[in-house]
Amino acid sequence: MLGAFRSNVAGTVAQRLSLRVGLSLAVGVILAACSGPGADVVGTTQSPVAAGELESVAVVTHGSAGDAFWNVVKNGAEAAGKELGVAVQYNSSGDPGQQAKLIDNAVAQGVDGLVVSMANPEALRLSVERAVAAGIPVVTINSGESESAAYGAFAHVGQSEGLAGQAAGRRLADAGRKKLLCVIHEAGNIGANQRCDGATRAFGNGATLQVDINNPTDAQSRINGALEADRSIDAVLTLNSQVAARAVDAVRESRSAATVATFDLNTDVVEAIRAGALLFAVDQQQYEQGYLPIVLLQLYRTNLNTVGGGTPVQTGPGFVDADNVEAVATLVAQGTR
Repeated sequence: MLGAFRSNVAGTVAQRLSLRVGLSLAVGVILAACSGPGADVVGTTQSPVAAGELESVAVVTHGSAGDAFWNVVKNGAEAAGKELGVAVQYNSSGDPGQQAKLIDNAVAQGVDGLVVSMANPEALRLSVERAVAAGIPVVTINSGESESAAYGAFAHVGQSEGLAGQAAGRRLADAGRKKLLCVIHEAGNIGANQRCDGATRAFGNGATLQVDINNPTDAQSRINGALEADRSIDAVLTLNSQVAARAVDAVRESRSAATVATFDLNTDVVEAIRAGALLFAVDQQQYEQGYLPIVLLQLYRTNLNTVGGGTPVQTGPGFVDADNVEAVATLVAQGTR
């Protein structure tokens, strides 16, 4: 899916300075909440550059076309670009090779900053390193936290997937569930594997099931088959809001008593939580994964600021359940949650 360049937004110098100060403070609050006094600090290294203006940013993600999750990321990036007067170009591909080509194209265009999600880090390594070598500052988002600094990115914005998986597994165990099925929707997605590994480790008794997000009918059939084959499965954890709807249908079709929970939000997930068909959603607040990197690139290009000290800027996990779903429902509908 190709994003169009947003036109630069005119503003006075005073307005720009005021906005930058406010956003800098917001980032500082987030970082303070994410890294306590006992956090490990490994430092950040970046190539020496001269301070300048940030005029254009390419955002290249591994999102599939029409994926509600990535649409929210795009909305966040474009909103930050509009507020800061930065042209943001959003492109995505679920194919790692094509994603690498999109990064190479952005480098050839001479963008001032690059934002990349790395679900398959090794496939993107050379392209990201070429961007860094060309003097383009890079922020990674969502996936590839462990490889981010090694590839030359100066910051990572996202959710530590293993920790988020553990939190989800504990909540399902606390709900009295005994056997977990964790559904992976993208082969080769390192973040998906980390989520399921964390969930099964914390839950204590679980198995994984591979499905294809691009074939939702087959995904539902596979989940249905797993539930019919093993009636002791009483918890299903999906890693994507679109797959969650299929899991809910599979539980109904198989006449299973399993509880369903998911990662990520969309309007269907909100309605399923309201109806009691989903116990909770793990919300990594992906709007921030689009919005914050544009702010961080602006601060880096104009003031040579870095953040995190080598640790990620955490956007999650948060949880949406019956207790707070109404508070976020309107925000989900407007494309910011």
